[in-house]
Amino acid sequence: MLIVNVIGFGLIGLIIWWFWLYKPKVMQIKEVNNDNDNEITIVVEDGVYQPANISLNENSSIQLSFIRKDANPCASIVLFPDLDISAELPLDEPFIVTLPAMKKGQYAFYCQMKMYTGTLQVE
Repeated sequence: MLIVNVIGFGLIGLIIWWFWLYKPKVMQIKEVNNDNDNEITIVVEDGVYQPANISLNENSSIQLSFIRKDANPCASIVLFPDLDISAELPLDEPFIVTLPAMKKGQYAFYCQMKMYTGTLQVE
């Protein structure tokens, strides 16, 4: 009985950490070239975008190279609703999404069911 309670409390702690306490790393892009060739590789795997949080400077365009390693059908599409951009991601091949220069703010990107989520923080 004691073992079952310990395992239960451990699982409750894991759930609390995963949904409320865990903060993924933020990748920052500070330097912007005039050629607009800034590119970040985002791996879609195990139910997450890695990196999921990206910070960049205002008025700089960026290219996001998505590599989908997850065969889940939900991972096949990425949406940027604030920018009216969507793309279908092929499995195990890089796919580049070019984003225009953006004003300050936070822009979400996610799959069609919002199971995979990420944010672009423009400063």
